[in-house]
Amino acid sequence: MSKGDRVLITSKGQYKEYVKTDMLANNILEWKWTHRFSRPIIRFQLLLRKVEYYKNCRTDLLGKIYFKFLMVRFVKMSVNLGFSIPPNVFGKGLSIAHYGSIVVNGNCNIGENCRIHSATNIGEAKGLSPSIGNNVYIAPGAKIIGGITIGDNVAIGANAVVLKDVPDNVTVGGIPAQIISDKGSKGLLVDIIEQ
Repeated sequence: MSKGDRVLITSKGQYKEYVKTDMLANNILEWKWTHRFSRPIIRFQLLLRKVEYYKNCRTDLLGKIYFKFLMVRFVKMSVNLGFSIPPNVFGKGLSIAHYGSIVVNGNCNIGENCRIHSATNIGEAKGLSPSIGNNVYIAPGAKIIGGITIGDNVAIGANAVVLKDVPDNVTVGGIPAQIISDKGSKGLLVDIIEQ
């Protein structure tokens, strides 16, 4: 996915690929029935992907009715976990580290293999929302605001306030955020390709 492309599941095959990649990003090689009780965040992510599939692909009457049912469950689970994450924002390989306050504007575009922590806000300013590349690590408390572009392989430090574009392969931190290292997100994300 290149920066600026909208993330959408457009087929059942893509839906299955997103689910598999999300599970790998969370170090889960296969689903077990015990995960239903022990891993509420991955349950949320699986529900998010199902909502996206039904919203984007199922235009038949039964699909639309089931989508409404899924949305009720999705909103309830979002409130319980403290998430405000709309469908069709994150690419495959999403890893939510902790439940707790995570707010993401529906007009954001976030690439593949993103790891996001609690107390994070990705929002709009002056009607514009961020576009975030692939392999981005977002530490706890980060704020990413406005029509900015975050490059690929970027690490955003804890409590950073990002208000300007960030190039590829760097680490940013501070208020306002500045480049503090050229290490980027290497070593902070699960390497999905190797699994």
